[in-house]
Amino acid sequence: MACIDFQDNDRMNPASPPLRLSMSQVLLCGAAIVTLSMGIRHGFGLFLQPITMDRGWSRETFAIAMAVQNLAWGLAGPVAGMWADRFGAFRVLVIGALLYALGLVTMAMATSGAAFTGSAGLLLGMAQSGTTYAVVYGVIARNVDPKKRSWAMGITAAAGSFGQFLMVPVESHLISGLGWQNALFILGCAALAIAPLALGLREPKAAPNTTGPSQSVSSALREAFAYPSFRWLTAGYFVCGFQVVFIGVHMPSYLRDKGLAPEVATTALALIGLFNVFGTYVAGSLGQRLPKPYILTAIYTLRAVAITIFVLAPLTPFSVYLFASVIGVLWLSTVPPTNAIVAQIFGVQYMSMLGGFVFLSHQIGSFLGVWLGGRLFDTTGSYTVVWWLSVALSVLAALANLPVRETAIVRSAPQTT
Repeated sequence: MACIDFQDNDRMNPASPPLRLSMSQVLLCGAAIVTLSMGIRHGFGLFLQPITMDRGWSRETFAIAMAVQNLAWGLAGPVAGMWADRFGAFRVLVIGALLYALGLVTMAMATSGAAFTGSAGLLLGMAQSGTTYAVVYGVIARNVDPKKRSWAMGITAAAGSFGQFLMVPVESHLISGLGWQNALFILGCAALAIAPLALGLREPKAAPNTTGPSQSVSSALREAFAYPSFRWLTAGYFVCGFQVVFIGVHMPSYLRDKGLAPEVATTALALIGLFNVFGTYVAGSLGQRLPKPYILTAIYTLRAVAITIFVLAPLTPFSVYLFASVIGVLWLSTVPPTNAIVAQIFGVQYMSMLGGFVFLSHQIGSFLGVWLGGRLFDTTGSYTVVWWLSVALSVLAALANLPVRETAIVRSAPQTT
């Protein structure tokens, strides 16, 4: 296995041994894991109508489960990140893979709203916290040269987008050909592949630090939440979660309600994944050369414009595909610059944990986006209010990222309490 020997300029422990995971290995295995974990979940919107029609449930029942999933993902994220920082990502990824498979299988077998929420919501949410960005990005931050870190995170986020492009048509084909229950059983088997891929992210155990400065978990959390840029970054990420999960879960049903064929929704979700491959890669690459807060402001501003035009323009398959392509470029492009800013400000020691707390805000937004989508549809018979709420929030997120400063925090003395 190739070795990389370099110094991380933003507070790598000077007493740590040289890193032993090659960048190519980290990127290949990390990208494959995110492709599976994100790809499977991006197709959940395709299950809304077949499950609710077969079980006789309201859309709010399905939406509540998806909302709980996103909230559980967010709440478990800091814990999964903390364990990954302390015990290594490998163990967390294996546990996450097992939970993912279990959640998909029990989701298929659930016959009540409560059971569906427990499986599709709680179990899958915890599984995703241990198999997606926060855990994988911690390994990237510790094993990739800081000069290439934003680019590497862009590559991994692009893999998650490719997973959406790849898995959405697969899931649609499985649902139409085998039924939604069998489709979930097959996806559960696919999720188990995350466990062997995690071997590629198994980091060598670092020697105890005896000479360099160290920081405890509690002091790292106090430092982060006392820092204004961390709070602004976290607030902006809330909006990202609100928008992408609302669109991902409810847009297929929105399009069917408007009389468009089911294939239009499948193609739209696939286009979002395809174009976000480019969007996340470009965002990660630009983060090496441009101020990352300005990149985030631009992304949220463009989202507001895109959603406004989509809502006001006549709805046709062409307008849907155009919107999907544009919003796809902006879809997960917030992920590389957001996580790179966290690593740049605070260093890599608690990267997964702090990234998990930022992502918690994202998932609270996801909870509200998917739940309000179902709730307001059942109340008003329309998604109009939520579309315009997405526009307003996007403007606020654009403003929230302007005061963010990405320079490394200055610590006057080691913090050990």
